[in-house]
Amino acid sequence: MNIHSVRRPRRVFNALFAVVAAASLVSALPGAAAAASPGSAGLGDRLYPDLGNGGYEVIHYDISLRYQSRKPAQPLLGTEVILARATNSLSRFDLDFGGKSVGNVAVNGKRASFTRSSEELVITPAQPLPAGRRFTVLITDFRAVPTKPNPHDDATEAFFITPDGSATAPQPNFAHLIFPCNDHPSDKATFSFTFNLPAGEDAVANGIEVEHRTRNGRTIWKYEMPEPMATELTQLAVGNWDFGPTTRDHGILLRDVTAPSLTDEVQPALALEPAQLDYMVHRVGPYPFEIFGSFVPDTNLGFALETQTISLIDQSWFTYGQDVWEPTMLHEESHMWFGDSVSPATWSDIWLNEGHASWYEFTYAEAKGELVGDTTDYPDPTGYATLDDLMRAVYAHGDQWRHDYGPVAEPISAEDQFSFNVYHGGALVLYALRQQIGVQSFQDVERAWVHRYADKSASTDDFIALASQVSGQDLTEFLNDWLYGTTTPPMPGHPDWTTDPVTLTPAAISQRAALTLGR
Repeated sequence: MNIHSVRRPRRVFNALFAVVAAASLVSALPGAAAAASPGSAGLGDRLYPDLGNGGYEVIHYDISLRYQSRKPAQPLLGTEVILARATNSLSRFDLDFGGKSVGNVAVNGKRASFTRSSEELVITPAQPLPAGRRFTVLITDFRAVPTKPNPHDDATEAFFITPDGSATAPQPNFAHLIFPCNDHPSDKATFSFTFNLPAGEDAVANGIEVEHRTRNGRTIWKYEMPEPMATELTQLAVGNWDFGPTTRDHGILLRDVTAPSLTDEVQPALALEPAQLDYMVHRVGPYPFEIFGSFVPDTNLGFALETQTISLIDQSWFTYGQDVWEPTMLHEESHMWFGDSVSPATWSDIWLNEGHASWYEFTYAEAKGELVGDTTDYPDPTGYATLDDLMRAVYAHGDQWRHDYGPVAEPISAEDQFSFNVYHGGALVLYALRQQIGVQSFQDVERAWVHRYADKSASTDDFIALASQVSGQDLTEFLNDWLYGTTTPPMPGHPDWTTDPVTLTPAAISQRAALTLGR
């Protein structure tokens, strides 16, 4: 099967030129000062109402990071230029930032005043920003400090220490603990990354490496992420890493990065990536980026993460059998389409990420004979011989999960967005959709989804509308019941499937029905 890479022209921004140009070209329009008002300190997301900011949209982040020493626990010192467009006339605006400190801020080349309020950086420019016009924000000397990862405290894993250096895992709401940003997946932007490190230190980031040079005892690494990316998908890894051979597979650049102590162990597993790309391309269409690979640090995070173009899969996954780590790799790879290229419009829409990734994980595991697995393993595979058997077991849990965690597309709280009802329940929705419209129409919907919304953020309502259009059926009531209902609807084609009675205690997940979740 052939893989055809989607290639786009690189959009490389010269940050200093942007600042100077914006300062000279962007000025307040007549009457703008009177009409200007503060941008909102939050987008009103149902699960994270204070996350993100209103009044503007980011176009590009140019982030420069300096690491003074080789110590894994050292802080980063950063300078950042943000190119944005005002959607309202702004007297002031916010960025999300929960790092240690900020030096100075300039807007359109003029010094701006700023204050910090909780995890908000509140910026007042020297002149109001007219609606519809681009502006630049220069932030100097911001600091963030990595922490020892604690699986019981997600915030400690946002910017975490390993024996070999530090790296990032900012999903869902932690990118702003590392760098100032509009930290919501509805506001995607392109990125440039520059790392200034002690000579010989390695840096890894999303996208394509465009420069690597050493001079005067310092090494400079530069990366470009030319396709839009949500802040929660950024990877900033610095330390001592092994870079596997860089190869091309049907036009896609493949690049893996591993902790030196793990390289020999995990290279045979990572060699499966081209075949897994073939699997996904055959089902949903061209790979959406120029480069793909995996980053395997020597740590135990308790999850894997779809950081854009380079999946984060910690060493703990490879301590289990192939029937665990191989489907997990496919899960994260499928996110490049579902979650990375097409991002959720709100965090309640996360089932569009995780339901799809779980669906392809399960179908792949079934095709590879890895769905049953070794039930002595933990995290153990599903223990079911076929996808139908697994989906029937998930269906049985449906009412209990909706009671405990909320409907598939409406988790009760932020704590429920990574529940079994989002992952397994989301896959069950897709199974029901395939039952309802047929295999061919289902495949057409999947391909249309990742094509129409490539590089964008999209909602559950967008998915319902597209599925209806592509299938030629009005699926509004059908999918609304499956996605927002408090009880599990009848399964098309399986009238004998039943749900277990709901108890008042949290759902007791059958060990044989449970797969450890990769984010």
